[in-house]
Amino acid sequence: MSRPIYLDHAATSYPKPPAVISAVADCMKYRGGNPGRGAHKLSLEAAKEIYACREVAARLFGAEPERVVFTLNTTHALNVAIKGLIGRNGGHILCSDMEHNAVYRPLYKMAQDGTATFDVFPTFSTTRQWSKSRILSSLAAKVRPDTRMVVCAHASNICSAVLPIEEIGQFCKRRGLFFVVDGAQSAGVYDLDVDRMGIDALCVPGHKGLLGPQGTGMLILGKGITLDTLIEGGNGMDSLLGEMSKDAPERFEAGTLQTPAIAGLRAGMEFVEAVGINTIREHERRLGIYLQDGLLSIPRVKVYAPYRKGGVVLFTVDGYNSDEIGALLDRKGICVRPGFHCAALGHRTLGTPDGGAVRASLGWGSKERDVEALLQVVGRL
Repeated sequence: MSRPIYLDHAATSYPKPPAVISAVADCMKYRGGNPGRGAHKLSLEAAKEIYACREVAARLFGAEPERVVFTLNTTHALNVAIKGLIGRNGGHILCSDMEHNAVYRPLYKMAQDGTATFDVFPTFSTTRQWSKSRILSSLAAKVRPDTRMVVCAHASNICSAVLPIEEIGQFCKRRGLFFVVDGAQSAGVYDLDVDRMGIDALCVPGHKGLLGPQGTGMLILGKGITLDTLIEGGNGMDSLLGEMSKDAPERFEAGTLQTPAIAGLRAGMEFVEAVGINTIREHERRLGIYLQDGLLSIPRVKVYAPYRKGGVVLFTVDGYNSDEIGALLDRKGICVRPGFHCAALGHRTLGTPDGGAVRASLGWGSKERDVEALLQVVGRL
């Protein structure tokens, strides 16, 4: 069976680098103990693997290894960060109009429970008049006396809109606001530095731009940031106490960590370091522009947020539901994602139709011939 043309990297990267697969298998063969739960060799080797991955993440994201917390995915990390920072004191939260449900749904639930309130600030992602100053002005207009946090995606998962994270971080520092960043689409593709950008909690996946296995994510904490815990349990430390240990990262890592997957994540991040984030970004951007320009040349095709250029392209074809297009492409061996992409706010902002839209997303392994194959199929419609 021939490998399909994979244009769904915004969901998860595929195929993984061979080094990632080898690292997972090697860990299961030779470092199969439970990290931090014993003094025997296999446990100690597993603990070394965990720390080695923290060190690589610290290099990539501008933090110390002790501020790298492993999670199951970005959604898990966002819930830990948002709820852990707001805690029982509540307050007002601001998010952007391009958020994934990993941000929107926790805020919605907190508002329903009366734990917090939230508002949405516009990003002007659909307009040619996008600017950093305009976004900061729209953010400032929404701040209230009880506002405590800004949480937003660095890069959208449904188009190539990217927010000025460093400027928003500076804004939050001046206002005394917590700043939480969803790096689901930017980690491994855009530069991210927690301390330089004023980020209090950076939430990233291991399985997308970092090229690691599914079931991996990270929460990178800013200096001096402490959170309430979302999950409690054993972590191999202070075992006689009823409360969780005070120190990160163990405070937030209750239960056994997914050591083989974390070993794969380390290998994925080392691959990204070796290739270079700028090289990866320019590769995705070049192919994204090629795809976008090709779609815009086809009659009856609409591209959403066409002024934002990058590796994520959202489109519809008049007369077809997005699911029909997705199924047709799948029959031709082309993997895309139709529908609403777990992004209610973003689709509302972009004004997609009732059936949603089709997302094609590029990755490091994508080729020009992959884009050409998609354009040929859509062109025949």
